[in-house]
Amino acid sequence: MAKQKAAESRAIKEALEAREPELEQRVLDLARVARVTAGGKRMRFRALVLVGDKAGRVGFGVQKAASVATAVNKAVRQAKKHLMTVPMLNETIPYRVDFKFGAAKIMLKPAPRGTGVKAGGAARAVLELAGVANVVGKVMGTKNKINNVKATLEALKRLRITN
Repeated sequence: MAKQKAAESRAIKEALEAREPELEQRVLDLARVARVTAGGKRMRFRALVLVGDKAGRVGFGVQKAASVATAVNKAVRQAKKHLMTVPMLNETIPYRVDFKFGAAKIMLKPAPRGTGVKAGGAARAVLELAGVANVVGKVMGTKNKINNVKATLEALKRLRITN
């Protein structure tokens, strides 16, 4: 009886994994962070990870842990939970969008076919993993990767396709 239930649950897990499209992941930032305590400093690692299927879905996660591998795994799990869909029209975004998040300012413009992704840093990674093939972007205000990723994702969330 117990073996049958274990086999059924294994089959269900395999079916769910097969149904989910392959998500590519990219570690955008790894930082060693410290918290000062009475006994000294407590070192941990913070991982900023992007996941995307290059077909319109992208998400990000930021997590801390005592080891790099654990931090990355936790961030990937968080990113998979917070996937969003990017509206695209002819392999680009439908219209120009500007967004400000904290000190991070992002500007994204649609581009003609063959242009590629012309954007820097964190915005480039987000757009590539989302599958936007032709776009021009500019990141201004800060070099903080976490805020730049959040600004880019919020700018993409603001997009709507109108017919």
